[in-house]
Amino acid sequence: MTVDQIEQMARIRLGERGIRYTRGRQQVMEALIRADGPRAAVELHREMQPPLPLSSLYRSLAVLAEAGILSPHHGAQGMTRYEPAEWLIGHHHHLVCVDCGAVGDVELSSEMESAIERVAVRIAGAEGYALTGHTLEVEGRCRLCA
Repeated sequence: MTVDQIEQMARIRLGERGIRYTRGRQQVMEALIRADGPRAAVELHREMQPPLPLSSLYRSLAVLAEAGILSPHHGAQGMTRYEPAEWLIGHHHHLVCVDCGAVGDVELSSEMESAIERVAVRIAGAEGYALTGHTLEVEGRCRLCA
């Protein structure tokens, strides 16, 4: 899906909830769509040109997450990172550096994804849960920190 298509779907979702797709929200979406993984507000602020005021950036992240357009990931050291929701960009998993906190997306082969799904179903079923989805974060040290 293209950046424009993802943005159009986000615009529609916000409109259905009576929320405007402001220029600031558009900037946040564009930055996150182009990122190679989830980003924290401070990372987005550093990367965005021109940067939004930090208070506007936090408000935009909160509105977009509340509308289900962004998915928050609560990571190590209490830092929350955001990325477009899976219904917009597809199912994937993350690699997380335990030293610098970098997070990258990783897509698995259908064989590996099926194996993870089977394990998730077994884990959920053993506890009486009906599985609705899963996420996987693999922790380690990135190339720069290794």
